[in-house]
Amino acid sequence: MHLTRYGSGDPILFIHGMPTSGRLWRSIIERLCGRFTCFAIDLPGLGNSPHEPYDPDFLRHFAEQIDRIRIANKIDKWHVVGHDAGSVVAVHYARYFPEHVACMALLSPALFPELKPFYLLEALRKPILGELLAPFIGLIFWKIAMHRAVSGVEYGDQAVGDFYKPFSGFSGSWAFMRVLRWGKPAQVLADVPGFLPKLSMPTLIFHGAQDIAIPEAFARRAFELIPNASLVTLQSGHFIPLSQPEPVAIGLAGFFDSHALAHSNTVCA
Repeated sequence: MHLTRYGSGDPILFIHGMPTSGRLWRSIIERLCGRFTCFAIDLPGLGNSPHEPYDPDFLRHFAEQIDRIRIANKIDKWHVVGHDAGSVVAVHYARYFPEHVACMALLSPALFPELKPFYLLEALRKPILGELLAPFIGLIFWKIAMHRAVSGVEYGDQAVGDFYKPFSGFSGSWAFMRVLRWGKPAQVLADVPGFLPKLSMPTLIFHGAQDIAIPEAFARRAFELIPNASLVTLQSGHFIPLSQPEPVAIGLAGFFDSHALAHSNTVCA
């Protein structure tokens, strides 16, 4: 996975969702890198990371790749932050490597098997139909839907341009289609409600009051299932890191400071 690193201090790992990239966190990292070491990854097939075929255990494999990043950077324990599908990756990392997660933050958490993929993209997930419609749906999604979703937000148009880069060019629409075919939520996310109550690390959940992609019920359910969770509602749509970077950065800094890592060796010698 492609990795960027900024700042110094207690380490934070930022995990974006679908179909964005580590660029999603730019405005938040700019506000936190004076006090924290901020790591942002690009998930496979997104940003600057090459595509990997999905298999039945891809979430465990993602967690293992992330932990190799932790080891390579000599980190003992870090905070983990995820948005949208990145929240799924975050909770699976916390499931498999709980001893290395100090705190967790989940924004617009797409965690549950009842998840309904964005209606405009659902056709791309269907064999044959997706291949036929990919150029048209891709054009509508990137040129209209995404720009409307980030209209007026800090770095919004620049961010969409960065998110779109892996899917530009003649074959880009089909590359986008392949990334979206990660599996059926009812199957991939079936075990998430069962293991969330076992995640004991302090967890902060953000929900956007105008989010039409992830229902408020998902954030509320995550809050109720994770034992040491807090829930914050912001006046935002789905892309909370872009539209509300200041309150998110302030909230994260305060939350992480209140569970300081000073008592442990966060970066190994």
